[in-house]
Amino acid sequence: MATFPRTKKTLARVALFVATLWITCALLSQANAQTDCVEGNDILDITPPKSMTPQELIQKFTARETALRDLRSHYTFTQDVLVQTLDETKVDGQFHQITQISYDDKGKRVENVTFSEEPTLRVKLSDRDMEDIRVFMPWLLTTDEAPQYELTYAGQQHVDDLDTYVFHVAPKKEEKNTHYFQGRVWVDNRDLQIVKLCGKSVPDAVHKKNQPLDVRPTFVGYRQFVDGNWFPAYVRVDDTLHFGVQSIHVREIVKFTGYKRTAPATATSRP
Repeated sequence: MATFPRTKKTLARVALFVATLWITCALLSQANAQTDCVEGNDILDITPPKSMTPQELIQKFTARETALRDLRSHYTFTQDVLVQTLDETKVDGQFHQITQISYDDKGKRVENVTFSEEPTLRVKLSDRDMEDIRVFMPWLLTTDEAPQYELTYAGQQHVDDLDTYVFHVAPKKEEKNTHYFQGRVWVDNRDLQIVKLCGKSVPDAVHKKNQPLDVRPTFVGYRQFVDGNWFPAYVRVDDTLHFGVQSIHVREIVKFTGYKRTAPATATSRP
């Protein structure tokens, strides 16, 4: 997310209120909003998996993620995005958009916006924000993407009603003009598909002179069991983003609902 470029009039206001902003930032630093990645998690058990090595587990679950990616191209669904900025607990800006998602016969994503309101946010939604919504919030860790990442087995953890394997995920190296996921994923120990993820897209945008700052929020995402597979369902952001001396509390909820199969597809169903 980016701050809006400043006009001369805005810069004059900044000069008048800079002292106040420093005080505000100091207060915010004591009570910053932060996306909760541990909600629903029990204590992490660092015991290695019993039936296979971590590397074998990675091979199996990334293969299941690849099958899910192929399967999802035979579905339509609704993408519902709500973004809000807050002044303490009061909403002072909002953007809401609903999009119908489908795929053509070549597997290319097709978007049809059915509702969109004029944004009143104190931040500007950037192209990176839209990429987060399309790519990283519903992220699938497929076999072809796995070699780009360092996947480190962290342990086993009970999450809500599921038993999972936990992996730390970080890009091995960052190529220019390419974005990656960095964070943690929770893999269901029965279906071997990701059921929860928490992290952000990286790298952060390099700040350029006379360009607005673009800051990446941390998000937590959950999946829902649909037709024998775990489809992306719900993502939440609750973060305080820091733009120099200015800090803005941002809340975001993204829902992926109404999955409907449009054509026969080979599915890897729950055993």
